[in-house]
Amino acid sequence: MGWEHGHWYGQCESILKPLLAKQEQMQGVRPIHVLFVATGKGFPYSPIDNAISSTLRGLVAQLTITDAAQPVADIALRIRPDLVLVLDGLLFNVDQIDLIRQNGIRTAIWFTDDPYYTDITSGIALHYDDVFTLELTCVEFYRNRGCNRVYYLPLGAFPTEFRPRNPARTMRHEICFIGSAYLNRLVFFDEVTAYLATKDTHISGIWWERLRDFRLMESKIEVGRWMEPRETADMYNGAKITINMHRAHDDETFNSNSAGITAASPNPRTFEISACATLQLTDIRSDLASFYTPGVEIETYASPQEMVEKIKYYLTHEDERRAIALRGLARTMREHTYARRLDLMLSILYPI
Repeated sequence: MGWEHGHWYGQCESILKPLLAKQEQMQGVRPIHVLFVATGKGFPYSPIDNAISSTLRGLVAQLTITDAAQPVADIALRIRPDLVLVLDGLLFNVDQIDLIRQNGIRTAIWFTDDPYYTDITSGIALHYDDVFTLELTCVEFYRNRGCNRVYYLPLGAFPTEFRPRNPARTMRHEICFIGSAYLNRLVFFDEVTAYLATKDTHISGIWWERLRDFRLMESKIEVGRWMEPRETADMYNGAKITINMHRAHDDETFNSNSAGITAASPNPRTFEISACATLQLTDIRSDLASFYTPGVEIETYASPQEMVEKIKYYLTHEDERRAIALRGLARTMREHTYARRLDLMLSILYPI
């Protein structure tokens, strides 16, 4: 088993290292000063704050980092950056952005949770020069609200954390799912609990005690805690199949999306899972094929029955499972890292 795990890890590294090295060579450092305003929300947003700030350091000549709880306008007027980039912005007072813009400093915001909080973000977006959203369907939404410069820019994978690893035996399972038990997920998993209970399954996240047959799965579920990125990556690496399931755009319990904007774009976990070279089995979003080729770099399901059928298939077709996982890894590291995303953002804002 040790030889097998080591051999697989070596295969992954042989793909990963040349791609990251090539990406680093292609990256240019723009001669600009960016003031990055992190969410300051803590977990689970802090890993995204860290991924973006760490990546920006290698892309711009000067980077100043603060967060939404600080006197950002005072800082900006003192240091006069070329750009103030705000992440999320839901807890940030837009009066500060208005003051920054009045003083001739360019501003941009990157929304991380569209379309789920568009009742709130629709009012925030108008205060910025440039708006970036991770959801394709929200581009037109913000433009219709009067935002002149709106761009589609999904989040990505941060290879420092999400990459192939060789985790401990205790973190290896056949099937893995990490995430909160939103209502649509509960309804779906209620249909597959009987099957998952017979397999080496690991689920982690909040609210899973609400499963209809929770006692049947209780020993396989870690309830009520968030995993740090490194531990999450280890769990992905240790799984033969990692399930991804998007939250629903019309869940009235946790959403502020009264316009009923549907979601077309893959969630950030899509990129993080594939970055760990595990076979990803995800529900279908209409823009998924813009990022991965289903059946080649990723696998999809449209029903509980199809999910179970594909899990059964790939648990008994090891070569096919690993081939898809390796192709997904390669596509992610070529195209879907934060370095790629932020380089694209900066090329839009400061074309050469």
